Amino acid sequence: MKFSWPICDCLIAFYSTGYPLEKAEAYATLRKPFLVNELEPQHLLHDRRKVYECLEMFGIPVPRYALVNREYPYQELNYFIEQEDYVEVHGERFWKPFVEKPIDGDDHRIMIYYPSSAGGGMKELFRKVGNRSSEFHQEVRRVRREGSYIYEEFMPTGGTDVKVYTVGPEYAHAEARKSPVVDGVVLRNLDGKEVRYPVLLTPAEKQMARDVCIAFRQAVCGFDLLRSEGRSYVCDVNGWSFVKNSHKYYDDAACVLRKMFLDAKAPHLSSTIPPTLPWKINEPVQPSEGLTRQGSGIIGKFGQAEELRCVIAVIRHGDRTPKQKVKLKVTEEKLLNLMLKYNGCRPRSETKLKSAVQLQDLLDATRMLVPRERSGRESDSDAEDIEHAEKLRQVKAVLEEGGHFSGIYRKVQLKPLKWVKVSKTNGEGEEERPVEALMVLKYGGVLTHAGRKQAEELGRYFRNNMYPGEGTGLLRLHSTYRHDLKIYSSDEGRVQMSAAAFAKGLLDLEGQLTPILVSLVSKDSSMLDGLDNASIEMEEAKARLNEIIISGAKTVHSNGSAEFPWMVDGAGLPPSASQLLPKLVKLTKKVTAQVKLLVKDEDEKLAMTSTYAVLPPYDQAKALGKSNIDVGRIASGLPCGSEGFLLMYARWKKLERDLYNERKERFDITQIPDVYDSCKYDILHNSHLNLEGLDELFKVAQLLADGVIPNEYGINPKQKLKIGSKIARRLLGKIMIDLRNTREEAISVAELKSNQDEGSTCLTGKKTTDSHSKLPVKNEDTRRSSSTSEMSLDQDDDDDKETKYRLDPKYANVKTPERHVRTRLYFTSESHIHSLMNVLRYCNLDESLQGEESLVCHSALERLFKTKELDYMSYIVFRMFENTEVALEDPKRFRLEMTFSRGADLSPLEENDGEAASLHQEHTLPIMGPERLQEVGSYLTLEKMEKMIRPFAMPAEDFPPPSTPQGFSGYFSKSAGMLERLVNLWPFHKHANANGK
Repeated sequence: MKFSWPICDCLIAFYSTGYPLEKAEAYATLRKPFLVNELEPQHLLHDRRKVYECLEMFGIPVPRYALVNREYPYQELNYFIEQEDYVEVHGERFWKPFVEKPIDGDDHRIMIYYPSSAGGGMKELFRKVGNRSSEFHQEVRRVRREGSYIYEEFMPTGGTDVKVYTVGPEYAHAEARKSPVVDGVVLRNLDGKEVRYPVLLTPAEKQMARDVCIAFRQAVCGFDLLRSEGRSYVCDVNGWSFVKNSHKYYDDAACVLRKMFLDAKAPHLSSTIPPTLPWKINEPVQPSEGLTRQGSGIIGKFGQAEELRCVIAVIRHGDRTPKQKVKLKVTEEKLLNLMLKYNGCRPRSETKLKSAVQLQDLLDATRMLVPRERSGRESDSDAEDIEHAEKLRQVKAVLEEGGHFSGIYRKVQLKPLKWVKVSKTNGEGEEERPVEALMVLKYGGVLTHAGRKQAEELGRYFRNNMYPGEGTGLLRLHSTYRHDLKIYSSDEGRVQMSAAAFAKGLLDLEGQLTPILVSLVSKDSSMLDGLDNASIEMEEAKARLNEIIISGAKTVHSNGSAEFPWMVDGAGLPPSASQLLPKLVKLTKKVTAQVKLLVKDEDEKLAMTSTYAVLPPYDQAKALGKSNIDVGRIASGLPCGSEGFLLMYARWKKLERDLYNERKERFDITQIPDVYDSCKYDILHNSHLNLEGLDELFKVAQLLADGVIPNEYGINPKQKLKIGSKIARRLLGKIMIDLRNTREEAISVAELKSNQDEGSTCLTGKKTTDSHSKLPVKNEDTRRSSSTSEMSLDQDDDDDKETKYRLDPKYANVKTPERHVRTRLYFTSESHIHSLMNVLRYCNLDESLQGEESLVCHSALERLFKTKELDYMSYIVFRMFENTEVALEDPKRFRLEMTFSRGADLSPLEENDGEAASLHQEHTLPIMGPERLQEVGSYLTLEKMEKMIRPFAMPAEDFPPPSTPQGFSGYFSKSAGMLERLVNLWPFHKHANANGK
């Protein structure tokens, strides 16, 4: 039968589920056709283990991985260990997030497991079904065990995947699409096809494409490319694969395949047939439209040639629950043994408990130690014992809160205080044992449903208002590799989740925050956390502030005047601050007493149930900030969120105790911000509890906090500048690096474009190719003349990572392919917002800048003085514009615009604002719009900004040196001769190479 098979000259057979590969092999053996894709290697494409083995054999970079092979389902393997936040295979550990792939290449159910510190859960990737390509499962924490799997290091790619398609070893087409890892929603155009954009490949990636083609002996194939932290990796090879929606690619592929067929079967015709398609020879070149212009908005016009180049924003987190801390000395053996268990049995070493397993152990121990009933008023009860029992009860309540554990929001520290020597269990000598330890439990500070809503809304606002230009705006820029986005966050959970929620609104994403957080947000605690560098100066400021308030002294002028009221010591404090303190204490006691009654009622109800009830199922919404208010809890008369009455009472009782020491008759003004914080939270979220006097307490606390909070960062402008520069030094340095990198890149692109325009009438295809291959590289002369050297850039922002990925202008259906915008978003806490703002407005007070005007205009200084609070979601934005009609060397080529927002600083008692009243019903407040920090029409150059900020910013050379990506030396070096031959034969190569082929 097979001898009747027809004869064909060329055979294209491809790997696919159900394809009769053996039959194709039999035909090839019989008829000997030219094989575009060799058949035997297609068998190994069904097994991911063999694919990875082949990739490694040819030196093609792959993510770090390990194999788990099972002979039957659920086979226990002694080399495989699974813990809460990692798996270990043959001693190699993979921390979450990690990827789990079936070894079967036809099984596309790939899982990503997330760490408990980000909320946990698993995302399942699968072949597109409708508009979905993945689903997030919050409750899934354990890996699969029914088969054999590859465990692979998760590679953050900024929310974008790259698909590469080869047609022979010297042609590769690459397209970017939204990664299914982010939210699983497939973007489709009006025709229902997935939205993808062609992108340029780097020289190293071109070499990888060639190597994949040769390694698997598949002329036409596709593979997935991961671009992560400046390097590229191949993570899947698909065998036969064609691009679906690119006419230019179809034309190129047709020409390449025709050349292959003729070379193989009719070499005498190969050189006589035109290398381009006949209908393409006289096709007119489409004119390139001008770049998008800066229009109106919150800034004035500066000429029609001005283009947005950079957006840098420093943003405070959203609405949160009050931060809390419980301190108690413990002597109980169960707790001391727990400390030893997790510190490696070192009696003098402290330990930190954050994971779910650790916190569960602590909860189990605490439950056994907490008395089943309160001691009441027994005369023989010791006051310290009662207080200790109440604190243990509070620890237990905190650990049980919300029905789940999350290291983002609860941390326990155990520090040994006393030791004794005891005999070893084996009787050989003595050893130390701790007999007392200090337990510190930090909790609260959880991003609320309101905080999540605020962050998402602000992200949408940025998307629609900070990027003037194309009708489809930022989303089109981002999806076409013309938007260079990086998001940084401090280590605090509320800040991380605010960053993720903002990214969701900015990029119009869907789904849960955990995958967005892991995919798009980078933590940088050294830049966005901590006050240690300025702790001494802040203590001095607080001491002076306490002196001014307690003594009732009027503010002391230091170069102050009616025109400059912010120049006095303690500016902003109410004149009656000392008289307000007793009232603050009295009202705090009144609120605390009412909450105590609510606890008593709750105790009576709990007495009807078991004290040791099993924890309810994990509630992801409470871990990550709910999207809606707790209607059920509110209707039941319970506090909003997951806070019970016991913890609410503990919060208020601690404030009452710390605010005023009755024995010493001493006020602690550092507690004023915390009283204000609790008042504002309960008015916004727990108004249904009708706590009498809470509104009045809020008004008193707000008057005091409006003066205290700004002065904690410096009692006068010079001290504010000193403290601000110490806290924000690294952040200021990073912002300056961002601005310099943007300038250098823009100048490099402008010079390249100028050179192309000058030589456009005489350029050959080879010239065009060279120009485009140089596009991602910064101009060397410009780089050398800059104040920032290549080796001085931050490790996360070195030259290669910043500039190498670009949209392909030849293949992209985009009006302005040259347009490129850099966005850097820094999410942090109140301290860094105040510090950064203080440096901006008072930098001219430094001795080295005497005679210079402030970066902030006088009217903005007045507004800032009246702005007492930089509330939740407050932000400072720097936007840099390039005037393309100004000479490259002219300082006015680049202009900076600075704006700020007070955040959600409306009073929750506001009744005259319709929008605020409506939002208050949803337990949130609106975010104020941006305000100028410069006069309309003013011109701040980058040179001026650098001069004013340099004394306070971390020098660029102090940042860690960049890591140099590997493999960028060769350009198809293994086949230079063949490449040269193809270049000489194919006039259409200018399309191929410009496209990164």
